[in-house]
Amino acid sequence: MSLNRSEKEAVINDVTSLAAKAQTLVMAEYRGIKVADMTKLRSTARSNGVSLSVLKNTLARRAVAGSGFEVVSDLMTGPLIYGFSVDAVAAAKVVAEFSKTNDKLVIRGGAYGGKALDVNGVKQLASIPSKEVLLAQLLGLMQSPISRTARVLAAIAEKKGAGAAEAIPEAAAEAVAA
Repeated sequence: MSLNRSEKEAVINDVTSLAAKAQTLVMAEYRGIKVADMTKLRSTARSNGVSLSVLKNTLARRAVAGSGFEVVSDLMTGPLIYGFSVDAVAAAKVVAEFSKTNDKLVIRGGAYGGKALDVNGVKQLASIPSKEVLLAQLLGLMQSPISRTARVLAAIAEKKGAGAAEAIPEAAAEAVAA
């Protein structure tokens, strides 16, 4: 279905605003994917904060012109689905996970931080843990020395406490004998 000029401008404005907020863009060919699978992909993407869109490539090129995603405009050919995400790894993770179970979705490339990513770059980006997991790992590393120190101090206190507990009956026995 053909879009008129005002509809095209609205699409370009929408995608431009998505690109302005997003950190990552992932592109994938969706040729041959069943509607039910595409619906599942879109649902997963929505729940992870990823905006997936099927766009005309010329409109997508115009929308990303002047942004950090312009570096991949030469890859915008053929039937593509575009995934934009504010979270740096969310779009790559959603598309890469789905492509593992559905071989019809072929990752074409992407962009992050103004740099173009090839297929392997998108997969490497997808392998990075989420922000919440990284923060939890960092917190665990920060707590580790403190908890070790607390365990050592507790063991020392327990040892001294056990030694003091053994000394009390001996002192009581000596008092009774005297």
